[in-house]
Amino acid sequence: MSGTDVGEELGARAAQARALALLRIRSRALAVAILPAAVAVVLFAADAQGHLAGPAWDAVRWTVLGVAVLVLLVSVLVAVAVARARPAMSPTVPVAEEGAPDLYRLVRDLADRLDVPAPSAIALTPDCDSWLEDRTHRALRKGPGAALRKGPGASPEKGPGASAEGADTAPVLVIGSPFLWWMRVAELRAVLAPVVAGTGPSAHPDIAAARRFVRGLDAVIADAAAPGRGPVRGAPLAFAGWVARLLLRACRDHAAEMERCVAAAASMRAQTVDYELRIAAQEQVGLAYAGWDRLLTRVALPAWRMGRWPSRLDAGVVSALTELSRRDRLADGFALRLGERPACDLLEQPGAADEAASLLAARLFHGGPAESGPGWAPVDWQQYPDEVVDRKWRSEAARLHRVLDTLGVPRASAADPAVPTLARVMEHLSGPGGPEGPGEALAAGIGAAVAREEAGAPGPGGGQGAGGQGQAFGGPADDPLDAWGPGPLPLFPLQPPRTGTELLADHVAAMVCCAAVDTAGAAPGLDWLDGPALLVGGTRRADLADPVLSLVEDGDPDPLLAWLAEVGVRSDKPVRLV
Repeated sequence: MSGTDVGEELGARAAQARALALLRIRSRALAVAILPAAVAVVLFAADAQGHLAGPAWDAVRWTVLGVAVLVLLVSVLVAVAVARARPAMSPTVPVAEEGAPDLYRLVRDLADRLDVPAPSAIALTPDCDSWLEDRTHRALRKGPGAALRKGPGASPEKGPGASAEGADTAPVLVIGSPFLWWMRVAELRAVLAPVVAGTGPSAHPDIAAARRFVRGLDAVIADAAAPGRGPVRGAPLAFAGWVARLLLRACRDHAAEMERCVAAAASMRAQTVDYELRIAAQEQVGLAYAGWDRLLTRVALPAWRMGRWPSRLDAGVVSALTELSRRDRLADGFALRLGERPACDLLEQPGAADEAASLLAARLFHGGPAESGPGWAPVDWQQYPDEVVDRKWRSEAARLHRVLDTLGVPRASAADPAVPTLARVMEHLSGPGGPEGPGEALAAGIGAAVAREEAGAPGPGGGQGAGGQGQAFGGPADDPLDAWGPGPLPLFPLQPPRTGTELLADHVAAMVCCAAVDTAGAAPGLDWLDGPALLVGGTRRADLADPVLSLVEDGDPDPLLAWLAEVGVRSDKPVRLV
């Protein structure tokens, strides 16, 4: 037996030992629940045989019986709560086999080479991670992920004689959608090898039972903490949640160690498949994560705030990372990989998959509606400068002037008082009191206006019409966030709420950009790493932030005046607003 086999065997045994420890905790909890009943049986049996007689023992017997009945009722209550609680399921986009036959073939080949069961299905997530997810709970089988296991996308276990039951109990392979666009096919296979190898330990009955036990406790706690419960239903659930927390506290260390041992065993098994390539592919994982985070926070978030959702986020990752490789000489070699076959070619309709994952990302990270509608429309990258950047600048500039009107700030143009100009903003912020007086009032007014507009924006249930996903990648009828219940969106906010000063700086910069476009021939643009960009003579100007901050924070207009003179912007000229 090789060192790799020995390491895998030791990891598997350690995981099984931890699983048994978890099951012993479950057994002890059951023993505590039936102990009063067992004592009552012994006492009544002794009375039937003429032992432990007398009024005192009769009182003891009936008292113990009452306690036993009460404990059994409470135990049944907790058991029913655990059985009915719906475990959390990651929001994903299901991928049916007819939508990605080559991807399913690659995963099955991996399972064959690793000698483990194949995952039951494949799903995509708008994140830079991949994992196996157990969706065998009956509540999840009836939920939006049921098509993953029962539809044509469900892949059987390894081997031609695998049963349908085995396929139904195998975990689902969740793949980060950015990986499919940035990674090459060989790199994706190398990265997925240790993940797929995890289906081996997952099939062990003790590990599977221990995981179901822990997930059930976690689901009860989440169910008990959910808002909107009345006192009749809330009190029993609160008690069940308290019991579940006690048990989960006792299980925490064993569960964490079991998962660590499972991961170690899977990693050791995967060393037999593309090990050297996996080392290089891990570099791409880190790079993809950096590009994805930058794309979401700098490029997608401004569009989401404007009621537009970029429909090709995954394709945008490639552009962002290509731009990064152009700017950073440390990443020079990464762009050379683009000549190889991308992993998204494993999908029959990569555009539909990208669109579905992009819409899900908007819901997860921003809280947009589940479907497209009048105030929530997809936008292509070619349309981004006009549909997002220009509209963003002009809507923020319009909001800035509305707040100035509310504060009673006079117009700067004597010839036409109704004309909005940049000079009006600069004179107000650089006047007496500076940022401490006029600036604070203006920032507060903008913050209140933004809050009002966001409160009136389309919510998670808004939107009309189809989201554009093909049936191979889910659709509006299969909302992947249904499994999370009625909780607030977004589930994972990208950024904390902006402060008043930050909002004011953004609005002043937007006003400057509008003036540059209208008076100096500038144009809105898209920078893949920094988002909305101002193009002057076809070149991006990235030096506007400091002059604007000098005006907003210090009341000093000189740096901004120098910048305007260099670019050729007339602050006294009218600006077109939305």
